[in-house]
Amino acid sequence: MDLFHFNLQLPITDPTWIFLLVLLIILFAPILLNKLRIPHIIGMILAGLVIGEHGFNILARDSSFELFGKVGVYYIMFLAGLEMNMSDFKKNRGKAIMLGLLAFIIPIGIGMVTNMILLKYSLLTSILLASMYASHTLVAYPIVIRYGISRHRSVSIAVGGTAVTDTLTLLVLAVISGLFKGEGGGLFWLWLVVKVVVLGVLIMQLFPRIGRWFFRRYDDNVMQFIFVLAMVFLGAGLMEFIGMEGILGAFLVGLVLNRLIPHVSPLMSHLEFVGNALFIPYFLIGVGMLIDIHVIFGGGDALKVAGVMIVVALVGKWIASWLTQKIYRMSALERELMFGLSNAQAAATLAAVLVGYGLIQPNGERLLNEDVLNGTVLLILVTCVVSSFITERAARRVAMDEAHLEESNPSRMPEKILIPVANPATIEYLMSLSLLIRDPKQKDNLVALSVINDHTETDRLELQGKRHLERAAKITASAGINLQCISRYDMNIAAGIIHTAREYDVTDLIIGLHYKVNLMDSYFGKLTESLLKGLHREVMVARFLMPLNTLRRIIIAVPPKAEYEAGFAKWVEHFCRMGATLNCRVHFFANEQTTHLLQALVRKKHSGTMTEYSRLDDWDDLLLLTGQVNYDHLLVVISARRGSISYDSSFERLPGQLGKYFTNNSLIVLYPDQIGEPQDAISFANPQGNNESQHYEKVGRWFYKWFKKDN
Repeated sequence: MDLFHFNLQLPITDPTWIFLLVLLIILFAPILLNKLRIPHIIGMILAGLVIGEHGFNILARDSSFELFGKVGVYYIMFLAGLEMNMSDFKKNRGKAIMLGLLAFIIPIGIGMVTNMILLKYSLLTSILLASMYASHTLVAYPIVIRYGISRHRSVSIAVGGTAVTDTLTLLVLAVISGLFKGEGGGLFWLWLVVKVVVLGVLIMQLFPRIGRWFFRRYDDNVMQFIFVLAMVFLGAGLMEFIGMEGILGAFLVGLVLNRLIPHVSPLMSHLEFVGNALFIPYFLIGVGMLIDIHVIFGGGDALKVAGVMIVVALVGKWIASWLTQKIYRMSALERELMFGLSNAQAAATLAAVLVGYGLIQPNGERLLNEDVLNGTVLLILVTCVVSSFITERAARRVAMDEAHLEESNPSRMPEKILIPVANPATIEYLMSLSLLIRDPKQKDNLVALSVINDHTETDRLELQGKRHLERAAKITASAGINLQCISRYDMNIAAGIIHTAREYDVTDLIIGLHYKVNLMDSYFGKLTESLLKGLHREVMVARFLMPLNTLRRIIIAVPPKAEYEAGFAKWVEHFCRMGATLNCRVHFFANEQTTHLLQALVRKKHSGTMTEYSRLDDWDDLLLLTGQVNYDHLLVVISARRGSISYDSSFERLPGQLGKYFTNNSLIVLYPDQIGEPQDAISFANPQGNNESQHYEKVGRWFYKWFKKDN
């Protein structure tokens, strides 16, 4: 037996070695190309060219590349819809539609003329080939994700324009394909449009309801991930079933699931990780394996066809971006980013050329010949290279500008959010809330705490506390965020939380709502009361009855004079950030004066958040809000500590009203930052516990109402 006999045949067909080579390319291509300052996307395409049948023939483009390639292109379109800031898109939808129409009309117009005059193609061939110039794929989109600017205005415009352009391109492809299949009757156009519209409405109305139902009942990360993938392929499959390309369905599913998968959630992190680590690189390598350098440079018209296609596609997209910039008076950097994202040809272009290559004309010739097929592959390579370089440069400059803008702002206190973990039933909700309200530009701003009484069953409590901290750390780690875990001994839970908050300069505290044990127990519990007395920082007391990503609206009840509290701007920022991330509307209820200040603050700093404002003059009775708060809404009540500016004696009835009217609602009671040091409710220096004003306030209010009524 010859132990050193190897029978190596190319291309490699063993699945183990195929997958190993692909993984090695995905691993080492970015490492090598980082040193050469070449975008990773180009490296994957060039690697596919080298190992493909037209290169060194190391691997054949087998069914695995077709499968993973299709998953990859669906993933690109799905993530583009999922990452889109819907509030920004709604605000910029006019610009996105304009860019999409220009990016379709200009390339297809120039392309039809050049195809007929320079390439001498027929009208039908010229139209289909020109539609390929108009389409584009967001191949460079992972670059903007990596730089953290996926929610920039120009990115939202480019992504929205992609949906418009690719839809029109795929409609042209479907019509031409139908003509050759004998389906081009008078009703064909109308029937195709009706099918697309009906399916689009079905996806937009049905998929969010199915997703919300599933996420409320199943919180396992693996099940949620598989469910989302199933929805993506269901949308893509339905779109292919009616005669369109699946990428349109995948993009639409990303849009409708956008609000159910927050940007900072563990599920979003899992989706991005799997896509960027496996599916998208597989797709890019498969694109590179299609390139045949020998045919392109071996003579014939392939090089001429490729040259015309490349020039028309790049010039047409640049003119569309330039006109959009001029029409809406945008910056040159935004134009560069829109152009970079909108000129890569891949998915829709491949679909069009493969369909056209398979259509046979009456004279026996293919509608799109081999010159177009090979020229298309070179078009894909060149446009992907140009797109990646331009997007990389523009995205880096945008990220640097945003970083300088952040540094130029007045210095603010570093954020530090403390989350005590004691009840395993509330850990996931509290950690999810902290992920939604935290400042993403600050690092290491989350702290989880486990407090152990030093006089009761310390060993068991210590082990239990470690498990709670590990669970909290897993939740934040799955979202790509570091969590500082602290375990400490103290005389009681409240003292441990207060001491930790002071030692670590905590700015915000999130705790779960106390569950009443007996009739004599208070609504908030002794722990909350002790924390409010001992801390003057913002305290959120939360109770959630459903996953946060399934909430559809945030209702905030704001008392009079809340704008005079030190923490007014901070809690507004927290809930506006939460509303923007969840893509749900934030509805403020306040009196006229407070509403004006809320509107000014939101307009100045949080204009991207969808907001509504309603009058709430009679704060004494929250029963007025029962008709406004549904089961899938979050009710936020802004309260105040005794002795603060906005404190009112009606707050004493707040626990009873919440317990009576809102037992079936998710709830947050917030106590904002307070100027000065905390004081105990009753002490020798303050024997009345800051309650001395309550009685004469009631009398004064009674006289005021009587006098107003008399007048």
